[in-house]
This record gives sequence, structure tokens and C-alpha cells, in this order.
Amino acid sequence: MNLKQIDPKQLIVKFVDIWKNQGMLLTSGDFKKGHFNTMTVGWGSLGVMWVKPFVQVVVRPTRYTYEFTEKYDNFTLCAFPKEYRKALTLLGTKSGRDSDKIKESDLIPRESKEVSSPGFAEANLIFECKKIYWDDFKPENFLHPNIDKNYPQKDYHRIYFGEVLAIWGTDDYQ
Repeated sequence: MNLKQIDPKQLIVKFVDIWKNQGMLLTSGDFKKGHFNTMTVGWGSLGVMWVKPFVQVVVRPTRYTYEFTEKYDNFTLCAFPKEYRKALTLLGTKSGRDSDKIKESDLIPRESKEVSSPGFAEANLIFECKKIYWDDFKPENFLHPNIDKNYPQKDYHRIYFGEVLAIWGTDDYQ
């Protein structure tokens, strides 16, 4: 995919569609060492925090990617055209603990410019991010009673804020 660097102030994105319908991969680790993992994410946000462009993602502590996101100070968030939905489904349902799910997906990891975590060659939008904050969801702070129904096993997400260091995308996002 031919990607160009995009200034965060110029980014055009349908923020609900990108999370809910398009599908995104959160990847953390070190590409050069071959030590990274990825997972499909459907919950998160884009915006400005502490005068910095940021993305916010959530990861359950039971996910293998959690270990990588805890260990490394950076991550990428990649969006894909709809034809990669099958690969993203695989990457969201299989664990990297049990198999080489990235190889099974036929997606090609690629080196990032600003962070050690890889992006993917097939992505049409890549955020390269440095972690700047984390916290855990606290059920006592849920204001709507239906929120806790997302956690029957009480495996509340960890929230990560990542400062956006670089955005790479197709012309569709400018």
C-alpha cells in the first residue's frame, strides 16, 4: 500500500466506522527482534489529550498482546480496507501464544519509522504511538448498569493512551 505521512491536523476519519466496521490491529513489540504480537481492536478513541494528538486503546489482561503492550513503550494501530476483514477476524480470535497467527493471516508486518512496533503492509492507515498513560477500568466508576455486562469474568480492560508520533495513510484520509 502506498502511504503518505499525514499531519494529525489534516487527518480525515469516520471515527465510529473505523472502530466498529473497518477493523483495526493493535500491535506492540520490537519488529527488528521479531518479538511482537497483534490483536484486533474495536474499542478506542482518537483525539487530543494534554495538547498532544493521541489514540486510546483498551486491552484485557487475559490477551497475549497485553504482555507486549506492558513490556514495550510503544504500539501501532493499523486500519485496513474491508477486504481484510477475514484476516482481522482471525487475528482477533486466535492467540499468538498458541500459533503464528500473523503468518496464518497472510498479512505482512513492516518496520515503522518512529517506533519499534511494526505496522502492516496491507494497512491503509497506520498510527505510530508512544505510550503516555495507562489506567484500569474500575467497575465502581461505571455509570450505566449495562457496561459491566461486558465483563462476565471480571477481566476489566487496561486503557492505554498513545501519543501519535506519526500517521501514515492513503489519500482517503487526507
